[in-house]
Amino acid sequence: MNSHPPRWTEEELSADADISAANFRAERLSPTQAWSDHYHAARAKFETLFGELGDLDPKNFTDASLALAYKGKLGEALRYLAGPPISDDDLKVIADVSSLAPGVLSADPASLRKVFDVIERVIDPFRFPWVIAQRAPTDAEKSAALLASSVLLAAQRIATERRSEGKDEQETMVKDYLRTRGFTEVPAATINTIVKGPGPGQFSAECMLGDRKADVALRLHDTRLMAIECKVSNSATNSVKRVNNDAAVKAAHWNKEFGLSQVVPSAVLSGVFKTLNLVQAQKGGLTIFWAHDLDRLGQFIESTR
Repeated sequence: MNSHPPRWTEEELSADADISAANFRAERLSPTQAWSDHYHAARAKFETLFGELGDLDPKNFTDASLALAYKGKLGEALRYLAGPPISDDDLKVIADVSSLAPGVLSADPASLRKVFDVIERVIDPFRFPWVIAQRAPTDAEKSAALLASSVLLAAQRIATERRSEGKDEQETMVKDYLRTRGFTEVPAATINTIVKGPGPGQFSAECMLGDRKADVALRLHDTRLMAIECKVSNSATNSVKRVNNDAAVKAAHWNKEFGLSQVVPSAVLSGVFKTLNLVQAQKGGLTIFWAHDLDRLGQFIESTR
């Protein structure tokens, strides 16, 4: 008889959510080299851009200087002159150009000018008051603009990095843990029937389970397929999206598509989660485990022998 996936009480979910949130706070408060690295990289970009465009003195905004800036891959720094910064997608649509690739723009003066015309129209008046006034900057204005722009770009970079790295690190942690339990990784394949996919003692990463992607899929010892979603949340509000609107929705979909007795939809969580959201997700058929206590995942796997 199949071993039933664990179901936790509200008190147990709340206690684990507290531990997970405490770990998140400790990680965010720990010293990190990443902020310094991102700041200095951003600073170097803006200093190079200021050099190419003559301290952003409007008389230096020539087709030749703009072409050099794009050829030097400074398009991101140019976008961050806007207030607020403008995305690649928005800039491409608003400027009505076919490509923002450095090699393409640097060789196409007409498109390059259209792109910069957009940036110039939305340039940040607080960081770059001299551009609005059509004059050269003072030393103090230049120094303040370099600092503010570097911090702005670095903050965006580290936020993006945290979102992607958190999930990637968690997936790696889960896969490494499965290896300690004797599982081996096999190439991902589309699983459209329950007999397809990894075999006994195997797992696959980033594979299609039906028409939804599973972060990790493994074959339990009793032949059921276990689908694991790796979810990292940085706020209680965000936990609704991560758990209820994503993982729990997938759980219900997989249970309906493959059958309650054939698949075990689950999630490994880390970060900040609201207990109410966890209770609701579990009632919807999602089995919950925590990155800070993967041994409970191991215990369930072992119980399926």
